[in-house]
Amino acid sequence: MRIIHQLLLGSAALSLMAPYASAHFRLVEPEQWIEQAPNGDPQKAAPCGGTSADPGKPTNKVTRVQGGDKLHIKVLETVYHPGFYRIALAVNSRSELPKDPVAKTESRPARPWSMSASIEYPPMPPIIANGLWPHVTKPEKEFETDIEVPNINCAKCTLQIIQFMANHALNKDGEYSYHHCADLNIRANPYKPLDTRYPAEKTNP
Repeated sequence: MRIIHQLLLGSAALSLMAPYASAHFRLVEPEQWIEQAPNGDPQKAAPCGGTSADPGKPTNKVTRVQGGDKLHIKVLETVYHPGFYRIALAVNSRSELPKDPVAKTESRPARPWSMSASIEYPPMPPIIANGLWPHVTKPEKEFETDIEVPNINCAKCTLQIIQFMANHALNKDGEYSYHHCADLNIRANPYKPLDTRYPAEKTNP
């Protein structure tokens, strides 16, 4: 059964936080699909970063990995904001990536303000990990984890890492989430069963 949790930030926690500022994070591992500034910009627009004014310059980096192996994920939150992270994988098209977490908001004079968001558990493909690194204080170091790469064949998958931000105003490009992606070349381990929860790789005729 799928359970939906809420990341809730109480008024006491909010009162201890610094005044509003746009959060930022940098994807350290694996290599980004577009060039990043030291703070991780451009990263607002879904599904993979950039902004409406700056779509980003491609790096043409592709990380090769075998299905069923572990892949190390590392992010650096360069400008703090409370929230959590989510990891998802698209095989053939970025349109396969899930929508950003649904925010619970309150009205403010200038624009809506995020208070919490839904976290679906257990995560189901294309989501690999959800509700990662929930925090309401400034991180003291990078966030790191290992994920198991689905055992599939995929010449150029899109690995998406997003940050949902609570206590944040609506921004026109990414609403309440920031986005980074990496291109993966996955080759299935022939000694393990294929992960049929993901769509088959489309090949050119």
